Amino acid sequence: MASANDMKAAEKTYNSFIASLKWSVPLLAVITLIVVILIAD
Repeated sequence: MASANDMKAAEKTYNSFIASLKWSVPLLAVITLIVVILIAD
């Protein structure tokens, strides 16, 4: 079983990963939309 310190480290890593996803997913969606519009023209 993981120790308490391991859980704290894993939780911190997970939270930073989720925070970066909140910014990267919409950003990638906007970039993809721009590329699709450029290709469609």
